[in-house]
Amino acid sequence: MRVLVLYAHPVPESFGAAIHETVVASLKAAGHEVDDCDLYAEGFDPVLSREERRGYHDTNSNTLPVAGYVERVKRAEALVLCFPVWNFGYPAILKGFLDRVFLPGVSFEMVEGKAQPALHNIRRLVAVTSYGGSRWRAFLMGDPPRKAVCRALRAVCHPLARTTYLAHYEMNLSTPASRAAFLKKVAAKLASSSL
Repeated sequence: MRVLVLYAHPVPESFGAAIHETVVASLKAAGHEVDDCDLYAEGFDPVLSREERRGYHDTNSNTLPVAGYVERVKRAEALVLCFPVWNFGYPAILKGFLDRVFLPGVSFEMVEGKAQPALHNIRRLVAVTSYGGSRWRAFLMGDPPRKAVCRALRAVCHPLARTTYLAHYEMNLSTPASRAAFLKKVAAKLASSSL
């Protein structure tokens, strides 16, 4: 399976980097073709410019500033997001990627004024993340990142796309043992050739 990994963490010695490394190694070991997109390392500009917003609905030209990234998304059969939860959301660079790349004509089509999903090539959606707080606190807040992945992002993928959401909670209280156990869980989940 062709897997696009979107990684969003700026610190190479972070637990987020360890998650990313585990994800990529596990996918490759399972025989998947991995396109590893490290948004910080690639210098992705997350800012949607005035000109891009003005041309947002022009499907003949809206992808030009991010054409390479659009092609990577369209080639993928699976999408794996590796990111930390910051302020109950995506890091800005990942949110900017979705704003700039998941455009009309890419992730959705406008049909009679209604958005219709267009990423039918994505049949598998996985998020691997970490939270500073507890699962209970995330639940009380409505867990916006989980909903953003499992509802909003899932909605633009293939109608039968399966989702997996793996989260390490309470990073502020984590231990080497809790982090190692989470990485082992991630490796086991991604070890399958069918993801």
